[in-house]
Amino acid sequence: MTDILKLVRIQILLIILFVVFKFIRPAVLNSSSPEWIKITLLSLPNFFEAVIGTLILTGIGLYLNLRILSRKRQIKRNLIYVIAPVLGGIYVISQELKLHNLGGDNIYDSNDLIFSVIGLITGYLIVILIKPKIHLVVEE
Repeated sequence: MTDILKLVRIQILLIILFVVFKFIRPAVLNSSSPEWIKITLLSLPNFFEAVIGTLILTGIGLYLNLRILSRKRQIKRNLIYVIAPVLGGIYVISQELKLHNLGGDNIYDSNDLIFSVIGLITGYLIVILIKPKIHLVVEE
C-alpha cells in the first residue's frame, strides 16, 4: 500500500500547485507578462487534470485487479500502467474536443490539448518510475 500512498502524495502536491497557480493567475493575466506565461497559466489545469487522473486510475486499477479478479484472471501491472493513461486520455481529450462537458463547460483551445497530452505522458512516466503495486496482506 506504500506505493499507492506515494501516488497520493504526488497528487496532493499537484493539487497544492494547482491552487497556487489558480491563485496567482488573475494577477499574471492582468500584467504585462509574456504571452507564453499567460498561455501556460491558462492551460496548466489541463496538465494537472491529466497527471492526477492517470495516477488515480492507476491506483484504482491496481486495487480492483487485486480485490475483484481471481488470481488466474488478474491483469499484469504493466498493462494496468498502460490502460490508466489511455482511459485518462479518452476522457481529457474527448473533453478538449468538446465531445462531452463532464468536467464543466469547456472551450476548445489547442494549447489545452497539448498540455493534456503532456500531462498524460508525465503521469505515465511517474507510474513507470514508481512501478506501484498492491500486495495482498495475509493475516495470521
